[in-house]
Amino acid sequence: MLHPALKSAPTRRLPEHGLAEAVALTSALPELEVRGAEVVRIARVQPGTLFGSGKVAELKARFAADGVELVLVDGPVSPVQQRNLEKAWSVKLLDRTSLILEIFADRARTREGVLQVELAALSYQRTRLVRAWTHLERQRGGFGFVGGPGETQIEADRRAIDDQVIRLKRQLDRVVKTRELHRAARRKVPFPLVALVGYTNAGKSTLFNRMTGAEVLAKDMLFATLDPTMRGIVLPAENGGAGRKIIASDTVGFISDLPPQLVAAFRATLEEVLEADLILHVRDISHPETAEQAQDVADILGSLGVKPSVPQFEIWNKLDLVDAAQRAILEMHARPGVFPVSALTGEGVPALLAAIAQAFDEVKHSVTLSLPFSHGRGRAWLHTEGIVTAERETGEGWEIDVTWTERQATRWTSVNH
Repeated sequence: MLHPALKSAPTRRLPEHGLAEAVALTSALPELEVRGAEVVRIARVQPGTLFGSGKVAELKARFAADGVELVLVDGPVSPVQQRNLEKAWSVKLLDRTSLILEIFADRARTREGVLQVELAALSYQRTRLVRAWTHLERQRGGFGFVGGPGETQIEADRRAIDDQVIRLKRQLDRVVKTRELHRAARRKVPFPLVALVGYTNAGKSTLFNRMTGAEVLAKDMLFATLDPTMRGIVLPAENGGAGRKIIASDTVGFISDLPPQLVAAFRATLEEVLEADLILHVRDISHPETAEQAQDVADILGSLGVKPSVPQFEIWNKLDLVDAAQRAILEMHARPGVFPVSALTGEGVPALLAAIAQAFDEVKHSVTLSLPFSHGRGRAWLHTEGIVTAERETGEGWEIDVTWTERQATRWTSVNH
């Protein structure tokens, strides 16, 4: 395992922590055995080989001595660099994107997950195919009905991938439509949706299991959860009886430098987060780069289009791994909306559930509003609040169906007058 670190490149993460995460990624594939891992510092990227000639020769000797068959580079590797390094080292080489795709392919269980991984892999393969074949200039003949005589192999391969992509997208569209029907049905049910998000291996599934009594796979492993899971929870009431029911959703973990192909392919799954009434951002508070991981999660949520108006709780998980001195520091930095917990032992979880119940203690009701075209500001406010369930344009304005609390209804009165 190699983690290239460009000396002049600004980064908010230490290369050593990046290397540790990359090694943890490899453990997600049991057939891989890590023989060694190191940070390779480079003054500048070599277009043809990534590393300088001296480092390439040094690594070649080490790989040969250790009997290495597969080299993982934790970072982007161009098709030309991959081809040249594989030839120089006589090994198979995977970059960070390839490794994550392999893990996702190994973990996907639902039909949607499998289709999304295949689509992401094809999108990635297509970009590399275009560059990888340019040096070969292969030609093949034909009868004319498969692209014509003299068609280059790159064009044939590209067409084959495009055909597969179209087929997968059609299948995914059907799955997404089914999911949208489920969402539409859920909107009619007065149960708030709470989505758990966070960096991979932050303990989301363990917390999900603790909250719901479910048995979702929860391991000390990156990407232990890939397919989304939803369960109902009855929150505690103030008098000790049964309280409000909510729906909790466990989602795939985020990771720094998540391949864009995967972000695009899993957008349908992650759209559950866009529907959420409350987001629980689960953090591994014991991790040395917990702040950097939190920023990565915030960046991805922003790219998905999560509205700032959606309330978020920050869950400082894995409190059981924090010593007394660190706990004292955490208590000093605690603020409203932050909940230190241990999903493993249950510490802090009752307080979290009580806070969730309090967040949803206001009863919602549905009404239909009639707005003239001149009240565009009021219409925009309703959409910003995320309380619009349907909208119809009339000859004089809009008819808008909303589901809101008494507090929001009161605020609407002040906004609209």
